[in-house]
Amino acid sequence: MIRGAFTVGAWTMASRVLGFVRDILIAAVLGTGPVADAFFVALRLPNLFRRLFGEGAFNAAFVPAISTILHKQGLRAATDFAEEATAVMAFWLGGITIIGEIFMPWLLYVLAPGFAGHGGRFDLAVGMSRVMFPYLFFICLTALFSGVLNAMSRFAAAAAAPVLFNLFMIAAMLWLAPYTRNPGYALAWGVTVSGVAQLALVLWAIRRAGMRFTRPKLRFSPHIRQMFRRMAPALVGAGVTQLNVSIDIIIGTLLPAGSVSILYYADRVNQLPLGVIATAAGTALLPAVTRNIALGEEAEANTALNRAFESVLMLTLPAAIGLSVAAKAVMDVAFVRGAFSAHDAVLAGRSLAAFALGLPVFALIKIFTPGFYARGDTVTPLKIGIFAVLLNLGLNLLFMHPLKAVGPALATSLSSACNALLLFWLLRRRGHFSFDALSRRRIPRILLAGVVMAAALWGVQRLLPQSVASLPYFLLLVVVGALFYFGPGLALKAFDLAGFLGLLRRRKRG
Repeated sequence: MIRGAFTVGAWTMASRVLGFVRDILIAAVLGTGPVADAFFVALRLPNLFRRLFGEGAFNAAFVPAISTILHKQGLRAATDFAEEATAVMAFWLGGITIIGEIFMPWLLYVLAPGFAGHGGRFDLAVGMSRVMFPYLFFICLTALFSGVLNAMSRFAAAAAAPVLFNLFMIAAMLWLAPYTRNPGYALAWGVTVSGVAQLALVLWAIRRAGMRFTRPKLRFSPHIRQMFRRMAPALVGAGVTQLNVSIDIIIGTLLPAGSVSILYYADRVNQLPLGVIATAAGTALLPAVTRNIALGEEAEANTALNRAFESVLMLTLPAAIGLSVAAKAVMDVAFVRGAFSAHDAVLAGRSLAAFALGLPVFALIKIFTPGFYARGDTVTPLKIGIFAVLLNLGLNLLFMHPLKAVGPALATSLSSACNALLLFWLLRRRGHFSFDALSRRRIPRILLAGVVMAAALWGVQRLLPQSVASLPYFLLLVVVGALFYFGPGLALKAFDLAGFLGLLRRRKRG
């Protein structure tokens, strides 16, 4: 499981770094103006449906099902199941894509009510959304085939696919933009074409893994019906999660112009460590825990959850502290150039600090949720998710006027913390998770190392000039943060460095 997490993490890191380069270019070209606001709202729409129908509900039901079939009935039965699922998903996604293209203006009246009455931004958002919406079809099928690969413990191609998304967007911005109405439309075309490329990559990887698809037939076998029964509550649960994200967008469109862009840039920086760590651990953890439970190995499943908990806390805590304490310096170095001003960096830095406060709990949700999904329980995370959405909505309404663009970010962090705590409490109450002796020894020491790091960063920033941060200024903060986190952590034996290096040596030999 840990080896799989490192594979996903390495490719996710490559994708996130390229994504960061992409966002730097977008910020320099679009800044926080109306084209940027319209593009980011338009990009959210296919991504919302992708996470709803692809990565969210479908994966929650599909990955445990195909993992169980593969390990109990063999490759041929798993191939038949994957073919049936492909036919059903293609039929479903095709219908959604056609409906979305027809009713796009009405969808955006719901998703971006603040744009209504501002013809320029609204028309731009509708046009770009229609260009990008077919991306939904390709990327959801990519998520399906990625689930097949993950069930076969083949993580590389699925994790590498998002790299193509960033490469095509960068290429579109650099070479297609001069031939389109504005750079936003060039980016929109880059998104759609990248979906085709990602689907081609995972199909190629499945053939290399030894799974040969014939022509998928649209039929509802017992396995498909069981998957849909499990998918129904997970679909609502995924919808709840995406409603949570959509609330931030809706509130952002009602705030002063540029707020949507400010929240996007802040969230993208926050997503860099979150995607690398949480997505990697969660992707590798679900099939591993499902396999343990299918074989009756509850103790091994609990051990896997413990090691995943330690790993994500060890890696997300310093990221959260660094992004919270040095948020303005991060935004200065990353984005202040071209159309993105120093004042934009101040505003985005405040939102980044609020997002970063919730970074560890965002990651822990990815760790706790497989503990339910692996046992076929998609209802409990749904109920907790509904409560978190209602809490997020209430906090957004409470914060939006006094805190402006900081409000949605802070509301998201607080509601996610509540979500993680409830998942953790229920897993413990049901006897599916308990801290072992190793975790009870390491976790308090990891937290203490984090306190030392926060104090050191705060002190150094008090001594440095308060102007726009330069690259040497930023690198100094990175070095100080690393020394005052990993130094005390190693001294306290909070981290298993020998085990980590041993894993890398075994991986290299393999």
